[in-house]
Amino acid sequence: MFFRKKESFGGVEFIIAGLGNPDRKYENTRHNAGFITVDMLADKYDTRLDRIKYKSLCTTCTINDKKVLLMKPSTYMNNSGLAVKEAMSFFKIPPEKMLIIFDDISLDVGKLRIRRKGSDGGHNGIKNIIYLSGSDMFPRIKIGVGQKPERWQLADWVLSEFSADEKKLLDEAAGKACSAAELIVSGQTDKAMNLYN
Repeated sequence: MFFRKKESFGGVEFIIAGLGNPDRKYENTRHNAGFITVDMLADKYDTRLDRIKYKSLCTTCTINDKKVLLMKPSTYMNNSGLAVKEAMSFFKIPPEKMLIIFDDISLDVGKLRIRRKGSDGGHNGIKNIIYLSGSDMFPRIKIGVGQKPERWQLADWVLSEFSADEKKLLDEAAGKACSAAELIVSGQTDKAMNLYN
């Protein structure tokens, strides 16, 4: 029997947090684009987010010679800052070394927008991270999940599931977001923005 080698949590140099909601019923919903992407990144580095620390499911991997904590906060979207702030404080990670990946309803499904910093843009998870960390100076990757149709309530829309066609577009976008994240970890945010925005 083969066992996956687990990296230790010591010496983390960078945090990548994908935002979402932890219950199984939310797995394929628009609000979980961040979770979906971080799971894909973990698969790419042959690890699993199966350890509970910092109010999250998390793991570590090495990306471009940097020890990275991958995390999916289990605090539910609107309290994402509780988990992110705890990990930042523990590892003494500055905001510039913390990448947040999350859904954006102002972008078409599958589109990416990468920013070095910025406001919460009306996203409650980002609002909570900015509030609790005291900074908006962290890079972020926004993943388009489609604009809310007129007849929908916003909460219902972000908690709705992707159609089969949309899921294909989302998976492609998540793959690009993983590549962008690798560039950002290695200090090449401008390159990531030029390639994927």
